[in-house]
Amino acid sequence: MSSAVAGPDGRLRCPWALGSPDYLSYHDEEWGRPVHDDIGLYERLTLEAFQSGLSWLTILRKRDGFRCAFAGFDPDTVARYDDADVARLLADSGIVRNKAKVTAAVTNARALVRLHATDGNGALDRLVWAHEPPARPAPSTLADLPATTPESVALAKALKRSGFVFVGPTTAYATMQAAGVVDDHLADCFARRAS
Repeated sequence: MSSAVAGPDGRLRCPWALGSPDYLSYHDEEWGRPVHDDIGLYERLTLEAFQSGLSWLTILRKRDGFRCAFAGFDPDTVARYDDADVARLLADSGIVRNKAKVTAAVTNARALVRLHATDGNGALDRLVWAHEPPARPAPSTLADLPATTPESVALAKALKRSGFVFVGPTTAYATMQAAGVVDDHLADCFARRAS
């Protein structure tokens, strides 16, 4: 099943949204909706990095734990985390306990703080949205969705130049999807934005 399908309320949705109530809520209320604040973008970038190699459902179900562990994704607070904080997070069953990913979240908060110091508030928003691709036809099926694009490759490189880590082209593209930089809701999905 790869084209839009009817959900419990009869509305057509991307088929992945029907896998669980968590997916349904995320699809209907958040995924693909434009995010233009640095904290929201830092959160999505962090969660997409944590998702690497795991089910997105695992991340969604631990999202409140992530928000608590990472101080609501406030980069100024997370940037001050030290080795004791990393150890605390690695013992926190409310999040995914992966040292490389936890360390990346702290490193990326520090990169964002530096970006704010040089380019001001909204710097991550400007950096991410500068990679918005030109309009393209709406995908009809899940097979029409790429894992990476030239824009996500360029965004990953720009983030790395700014000191971010764990941000390859696939993670960058997933962040672009989550933050609405691209609208990858299927053509018949009710959540697709009007062009």
